[in-house]
Amino acid sequence: MKKILLLIGILLYANTNAQETISLSLQQAIDYALLNSYASINASRDMDVAKKKKWETTTIGLPQISASINYQNWIKQQVALLPAEFFGGTPGEFTEIAFGTKHNMTANATLEQLIFDGSYLVGLQSAKTYLKISKNAKEKTDLGIREAVINAYGNVLLSTESILILEKNVATLEKNLQETTEIYLNGFIEEESVEQLKITLASIKSQLSKTRKLKNISYKMLNITLGININTPVILTDTLYKLAKENINLEVLSSDLLIENHVDYKIAKNTEKSSELLMKLEQSRALPSLRSFINFGYSGFGQNFNFLKKEQQWFDSSLLGVSLEIPIFSSLARSSRTQQAKIELEKSKTNLTQIEQQLLLQLETAKTEYNYSIEEFETSKQNLELAERIEKKQQIKFFEGIATSFELSEAQRQLYTMQQNYLQSMLNIIANKAALDNALNTPINH
Repeated sequence: MKKILLLIGILLYANTNAQETISLSLQQAIDYALLNSYASINASRDMDVAKKKKWETTTIGLPQISASINYQNWIKQQVALLPAEFFGGTPGEFTEIAFGTKHNMTANATLEQLIFDGSYLVGLQSAKTYLKISKNAKEKTDLGIREAVINAYGNVLLSTESILILEKNVATLEKNLQETTEIYLNGFIEEESVEQLKITLASIKSQLSKTRKLKNISYKMLNITLGININTPVILTDTLYKLAKENINLEVLSSDLLIENHVDYKIAKNTEKSSELLMKLEQSRALPSLRSFINFGYSGFGQNFNFLKKEQQWFDSSLLGVSLEIPIFSSLARSSRTQQAKIELEKSKTNLTQIEQQLLLQLETAKTEYNYSIEEFETSKQNLELAERIEKKQQIKFFEGIATSFELSEAQRQLYTMQQNYLQSMLNIIANKAALDNALNTPINH
């Protein structure tokens, strides 16, 4: 209930002013995207279309009522030639006769009911399958949204953490450069040492500028993933380290996959079912179809347009009928279509087997990548601590005149590399855990 109220609050807050700041944890961002992302909205609409399609198919077997009104005005009536002798005239001559009246109007209403049609029964099954496909597509979309939000959220945090570290590095280098310049002016070191520090500082500043721009882009990408205006300010309340630690769970590596429950397998299974129904549809075309109908009508005639007057005379009629359509011979066209549908069914069965194997491979790959990212996180953490100690020692040696500027520069570059590796290792844990959850078809927690 608290999450629902939170989401409602976020929605109202966001809709009030698109430029106001939104604060989101990772879970809140996922929940928000599942309701508001463009992909999620359209997937929900596809489900609505499938429901309407199911009802549309159902109505084919329900009573159908239609009505029509026809009015005819003979501007110039047709005439027929009849032997004049019929009317006492000269034999061999003809008399012009106009049959009917100048104005005619008919009104009809027909009630039709389908009694039996094999294709209709197959259509009902197909509509149910279509609805299942749309539901599975929505499930797959939601799983994809979850992973996309996690990756986008993580990229923003990576850029933010990178900027903080780079700013700290710039401050340290500027201090080193100032001290080195003073030592150089006093004649204790060569100019090359100053120039080396200037090169390193310029490189780090350039990287800092690039990362700031990437942070802006990553925020916009996150906003698109969430389904909000790209210029809406968003504050992320989770940290990269916190999410990395929360996503370390070695027990998940022993989890098994129930293939039948995986959304990709269910989609492939529905495709197989659709192919099977298509084959049944072609087979059903050889069956007879039976319909019944009843018609009620009124007709009026006159030399003048008096149909709206009370004295106009109307003649009613009614008709009851049954229509039986029996397919007899199609020059083997139906058989050919049935064989084609059967081949498509065999293809879908093969695809189902392929999907099953791919899902198993995907799971093993995801487990391997996730396990490696955890190991890499611990390794990079240790390497960063070592690199910090080495760089600190090289600084002391450099200012004492024991180490060269090249050795200090190498130690600094190694430190900067380890810093980025450490940040990336945390992001890899988060991203690989999301990929593993998808491979395991882990349900979404709302």
